[in-house]
Amino acid sequence: MTQHSSLSPERWAKFNLDQQILMIGNEMNRGKTSLELQDLLELRRSYERVLRLVDLTVEVQSRSTLRRELLRWRDLIAELYISSEPSAASHREAFHCLLLFTPVAALQIPYVLA
Repeated sequence: MTQHSSLSPERWAKFNLDQQILMIGNEMNRGKTSLELQDLLELRRSYERVLRLVDLTVEVQSRSTLRRELLRWRDLIAELYISSEPSAASHREAFHCLLLFTPVAALQIPYVLA
């Protein structure tokens, strides 16, 4: 994975939580498009980027409850990543859960999950 590989925790920490969740959501949206096109290689790459950004978010967050919930959500993505038959419904549910992490991100639900 090359995209986001040079993104440091220090740089990522400069974004607020809303921005971090929305950027993770952007990768999930790319994954949704890949799923619709049945481009499984690009879908896997999208999940790799999601996992990287979630790891960075967990690393820079000071609230332990938020870190715990992000790690639980990360497990969902890890399952999708290793799945041999990707599920659009599972992807959609995971994407929906991600957007519920912050009120600002939740505002995007009608636009990206309609």
